[in-house]
Amino acid sequence: MVNSSEFTNRLKKVMEYHRLTASLFADKIAVQRSSISHILSGRNKPSLDFILKVTSTFKDVDIYWLLNGKGTFPKKIIETGTTSSPLFQEPEIASTQQTEKKIQRIVVFYSDGTFDEYKK
Repeated sequence: MVNSSEFTNRLKKVMEYHRLTASLFADKIAVQRSSISHILSGRNKPSLDFILKVTSTFKDVDIYWLLNGKGTFPKKIIETGTTSSPLFQEPEIASTQQTEKKIQRIVVFYSDGTFDEYKK
């Protein structure tokens, strides 16, 4: 479970780091300004949607750090230019040969329950 007061402190740290007021922060992550106010005051707990908006908008915010304080802020960048989050690393491709994808069939569904099917 997320400790609300510690989460609030980490959220404030992100806002300070990016030099954003609560209003600008809300606009940046596309949430209502009252949502930020309620979370910062401790009235409401953050939703998963809220947390994902923060971490997708601010790439330097690690989700583990934001939720429970583990990890670092801002995220450290490794030499390849990707972030150091082990959960979202690109998989290595075993073969360099790629196959070409071709469309075989397209199906269009209409609101009256009918459909059209187009085959190559």
